[in-house]
Amino acid sequence: MALNNLKPACGSTHKTKRVGRGQASGYGKTAARGQKGQKSRTGYSKKRGFEGGQTPLQRRLPKVGFKSRVTKPQAINVDKIAAIAELEEITMQTLANVVKIKSKKVKLIGTKAKELKDKIKDANITTSGK
Repeated sequence: MALNNLKPACGSTHKTKRVGRGQASGYGKTAARGQKGQKSRTGYSKKRGFEGGQTPLQRRLPKVGFKSRVTKPQAINVDKIAAIAELEEITMQTLANVVKIKSKKVKLIGTKAKELKDKIKDANITTSGK
């Protein structure tokens, strides 16, 4: 076996249909495009999802499946949970012992939140206000 002897498998190839080469070829006159109509014209191209004027499937079905990649922080009110104010240093680990954390980021809110700014030792924890 050599590269110059290679042939495609039997039945895997077909002769190309040569259209528009006269009546005797069998593909003359209309060149296998039928009689009249949009598809028989030169330059015709159908839009993706076009269904002949009927409302396409992608427009009939409701929009579904968006999930934002922006992670919003979980807000924890310090005024309602006094145990947070009593912590020596505030990290995700120490907060998890006091409150159930559902998000990767936490925002401490409330009137006492600004006072706890010095105790925060984790980049994922912020406080409200300036």
